Amino acid sequence: MNNVFMNLFILRGIIDNPKLQVIIFMLFFFIYLCTLIGNLGMIALIKVNPQLHTSMYFFLSNLSLLDVIYSTVIAPKALVISLGENKNISFTGCMVQFFFLSLCANTELCLLAAMAYDRFIAICNSLLYHLIMSKKVCIQLIVISYICAFVNAITHTSSLFSLSFCHSNVLDHFFCDIPPLQKISCSDIRLDELVHFIFAALATLTTIMIILISYLYIIFAILRIKSAEGKCKAFNTCASHLTAVAILYGTLFFMYLRPSSSDLADQDKVVSVFYTMVIPMLNPLIYSLRNKEVKNALWRTISQKVILQCM
Repeated sequence: MNNVFMNLFILRGIIDNPKLQVIIFMLFFFIYLCTLIGNLGMIALIKVNPQLHTSMYFFLSNLSLLDVIYSTVIAPKALVISLGENKNISFTGCMVQFFFLSLCANTELCLLAAMAYDRFIAICNSLLYHLIMSKKVCIQLIVISYICAFVNAITHTSSLFSLSFCHSNVLDHFFCDIPPLQKISCSDIRLDELVHFIFAALATLTTIMIILISYLYIIFAILRIKSAEGKCKAFNTCASHLTAVAILYGTLFFMYLRPSSSDLADQDKVVSVFYTMVIPMLNPLIYSLRNKEVKNALWRTISQKVILQCM
């Protein structure tokens, strides 16, 4: 049997214990709800506050939109699976889910690199910041991010789903991902593994190099600032972005840059929950709790709503 006849897969989910399924459902639902509220709220906050109409927050609103799409690709099906109602996913559905996951993940890497470049210009070329980071340039960086991510995603998807699947149609996971699909393939996966490694390494290393080089220049620029207050202010403009980068890249490196093993399957599922569902929920908190401008804009918006209601 090959992938032509394998017209559906069965997702086993996080855990087989029926007693824990309700707990898993409630946890996933809470995370997804917080993700939607946090990210859509961030987009709305940036939209209604002119003070946040800068390149940094333009990138942040696009990051929030990506997180909404990213979690929506995963969460609804994961919720259904956690209740044990319908664990089936069609071959086409699996392929589409994986494609959008790959597209969102790669675009997010590119956006984080663009945001690092934005912080580099803001600190190292502050007098020319608005000239260099014009609206046209920001849009171009967004478009380039999506184009690069699309090429990467279509390559990963076409390589993975050209395999034959005949060992089983049961995926030991809660979404369609590379390791569980390769595990049930009866094709020689060495070429497929090489394609995934090259394109994943290209996307990850290129973006992390842009981020590292940007922050090396930023560090040197901050060290040249004489006042402690000036250094603190400059660092605070980067703190949120650095936190988001550290969490995402740390998780991805742990997940994909270590030997695969069937003994680590349950551990991989937990890590997958973190980077597909928890990180999209955390990003709005990171950028709001550690960002004075966002907190001030939120306070102004709430105050205006209260005043209008009292009038």
